[in-house]
Amino acid sequence: MIILKKLSGVIGLVLLTQVLSAQVQDHTLSVADLVSSVTLKAPSLIADSAAVSIRQSLARETKYNWLPSIKVNYQADLGTNNNVPGAYFGFGIVPSNTGGVRPANDPSNAISNLGVATLDWEIYNFGLFNAQNKAAAADVNVEKQQFKLTKYQLQTSAIEGYLQLFQYQNLVVIQQENITRNQQIRSSIQALAKSGIIAGVDTSIAEAELSKSRLTLLELNNKYTQLQLQLAAISGIDAVKIIADSTISARLISLSLQMPAQENNSAHPLISYYQSRYENSLQKEKVIRKSNLPKLMLEGAVWGRGSSINQDSEFGALNNGWGLSRTNYLVGLGISFNITDIKRQQLRLNTQRSTSSYEQSRLTEQAVNLDTQIKQADAELQTAVARLNEIPHQLSASRAAYRQKFSLYKNGLINIIELNIALNLLYRAEADFAIAKYTLCRAVFQKAITRNQVGLVLNSLK
Repeated sequence: MIILKKLSGVIGLVLLTQVLSAQVQDHTLSVADLVSSVTLKAPSLIADSAAVSIRQSLARETKYNWLPSIKVNYQADLGTNNNVPGAYFGFGIVPSNTGGVRPANDPSNAISNLGVATLDWEIYNFGLFNAQNKAAAADVNVEKQQFKLTKYQLQTSAIEGYLQLFQYQNLVVIQQENITRNQQIRSSIQALAKSGIIAGVDTSIAEAELSKSRLTLLELNNKYTQLQLQLAAISGIDAVKIIADSTISARLISLSLQMPAQENNSAHPLISYYQSRYENSLQKEKVIRKSNLPKLMLEGAVWGRGSSINQDSEFGALNNGWGLSRTNYLVGLGISFNITDIKRQQLRLNTQRSTSSYEQSRLTEQAVNLDTQIKQADAELQTAVARLNEIPHQLSASRAAYRQKFSLYKNGLINIIELNIALNLLYRAEADFAIAKYTLCRAVFQKAITRNQVGLVLNSLK
């Protein structure tokens, strides 16, 4: 109840201070609309979505690894036919020349042709195809989870930029109010100097303070514009239209008490990404183990030959070589097993197991880090609420002190140094209030980010 009462007072103060930026309320952009635009139009996300499509295409290609290899070839050749008995290795470069064992070399030409269709089908490999498909699907999942994590991080960056814009927006208004006070002081000094109540040097001091305030405003406006341009680059929204909603802080204060606790962080994009990497590594282990098992092969071939040389090895007319005069077929089952590859496969498997252990360690590390960030976000939010609850006392005292010092100065009872001290205290208090609102907004979103509740917060702000 005490926290609720404190928050109610803070909300009331925040709502009252929104008049400082009333001139921009008719054309503000909500943080939910900004994040939605970033999700759709960010160049980096468009590129990452293409990477997901590429990985999906590779997975579809892997699904057809089971298809047999069927090749059809035909050739017609012109040449001599001279041969001798004896075996040899062709090394893939020595042409085949059947028959033609003659007493002497014969330079006569002959035409021969060959047509062949072959089948090479790995019909069973103890689950290797299935393991390859699962590994390909795991690759796709890693790419998808990386895309989700990138999107989540980009949304987080957009929210941070929006809140900084909100902060600078408030600081610009505060600085404008500070310039107005400096102008009032300068006008009073000029009147008092003409009447001889104060020294003329005070006019120069007032001018210097006014000029410093204007320079500060220029710097704030520059930072504000730079943030608008950065957000425009990732959202596709015109920079001048990116104006923060000044009521966001009051709405986030009440929302912070309604955020449900989340005990299980396994669905967080960061954890999901590292979990997918670990699972992907485990699938690759299975592929390596399956690739070392025997493979059952179905082999088949149909072929035909024709030649202008007859069965008595006599050269005939070249046109007799066209067409297939002899045909054959061959079908068989075979088992293929590379015995000498066992050691290499074992080394590959050990390497992949080490990779899996590494990915598991990274997953555990990220889970611990995320749990720490959740606790830090909760503590930061409590501190931000307490800070914002204390600011009104500082602000009220600073305003009272400035009014009193300004009245005393106009009556010649204090010098301009004391007045400037009071003026700076008031400006510092107003700036601290703006920073406190930004800090609280950031703490609420940081809590939502660590708990994977950004969507819940954004929907509540629509």
